Amino acid sequence: MPELPEVQTIVNDLNKKIKGDTITDFWSDWAKAIKGKSLEAFKKEIRGRKIVNARTIGKNIFIDLSGGKTLYIHLKMTGHLLIKFQKPNSKSQIKSKKQNSKSEKADYFEDKVNKYIHHIWYLRGNPPAGGKTLEFSDLRKFAKIVLDDTEKIQELPEIKALGIDAMSPELNFKKFQEILSKKSKVPIGLLLMDQTAVSGIGNIYRSEILFEAGVLPERKIADLSAEEIKLIFKNIKKVLQKAIKFRGTSDSDYRDTSGAPGSFQNVMKVYNKAGKKCPASRQTGPKCDTIIIRKKFGQRSVFICPDCQK
Repeated sequence: MPELPEVQTIVNDLNKKIKGDTITDFWSDWAKAIKGKSLEAFKKEIRGRKIVNARTIGKNIFIDLSGGKTLYIHLKMTGHLLIKFQKPNSKSQIKSKKQNSKSEKADYFEDKVNKYIHHIWYLRGNPPAGGKTLEFSDLRKFAKIVLDDTEKIQELPEIKALGIDAMSPELNFKKFQEILSKKSKVPIGLLLMDQTAVSGIGNIYRSEILFEAGVLPERKIADLSAEEIKLIFKNIKKVLQKAIKFRGTSDSDYRDTSGAPGSFQNVMKVYNKAGKKCPASRQTGPKCDTIIIRKKFGQRSVFICPDCQK
């Protein structure tokens, strides 16, 4: 499932490429993804609306539209959004190869992982020199699309239940300490994955954060030292910021809006590295070189260095 860095990469692209565009039409062959409305009602409500802004909360995407409406999109396991540019006066086709922006690479759109298009928003820019499409590829068809009043979207039960976004400026060290104080008996490895506590961190970044902090996932919060808590907090921001810089992790289906994979997987230290040597450097002497191991923890896999993490 795309985590915060992948979702933030997509949102950054949306704001760069389609902010200010107008939705002219919508197509879908999987109306079950649209919650609370029929396909025809959904089409009618979004036609003619301008894209005002895109934003995130945790792993969730929000596209604010003119007239006080917001699109809420959850990518689930295999979803990702693609932006395609069309020639003036040309009609978008689901499998069109007419990609004309110099910044886009048509060969990425031809990759199999980008071919599971189930929803298309047709867009008109300003000036309307050429059309664009926002296309939703979703292999397993688990993703969710909701359209509601902007003021109501935050009141949806699954959004209201979310904890503070892991990259929010409001998540300072004091706030992090307050969150931990309410979960003192919980292992830190479970807390980081608890979307009601801090939203946006998933399995990939949990392993990387705890490795960088030198803390084992099964450690109870109450048993962590003040210094360890500081290190965990510091590395939440550090690891997520680095992953955003590398445009996310393409461990599986995730692709950015150009259809290209992220590259954080090329610099990860422990995630998916079971059986390989730990890359950590000692303050004095050679590298650690302890073999990284994979554990089952909280129904998911976690990767650790048993020497570097205590």
